[in-house]
Amino acid sequence: MEIRNKDSPVVYVCSPYSGDVQHNAEMARRYSRYAIDQGYIPITPHLWLPGILSEETERERAIEIDLRLLDLVSELWVCGDVVSEGMKREIDHATEAGIPVRIFQEEIFHVRD
Repeated sequence: MEIRNKDSPVVYVCSPYSGDVQHNAEMARRYSRYAIDQGYIPITPHLWLPGILSEETERERAIEIDLRLLDLVSELWVCGDVVSEGMKREIDHATEAGIPVRIFQEEIFHVRD
């Protein structure tokens, strides 16, 4: 079996989750698809962690997992036009760790509803 994308850079997709959760999750899926289409492998924890951990009672634990995953990537991609408090923590962590941060405005993705 051929392994595709074995040399593709892994990026962390950073975008809002709370608020309009349904819309924000859909946008995160679109941002992740964009990364794949550009030849990257996205890590987007807010698409799957809320199904495992409670946003209300385990938020800090989820953020700890997010930051650990962030340590494993080539770049942090900040996607969309809003930066939440959780995103600020991810951006600060990446900056302190020397992980390159790329900012993408929502219109670049051609995904605005």
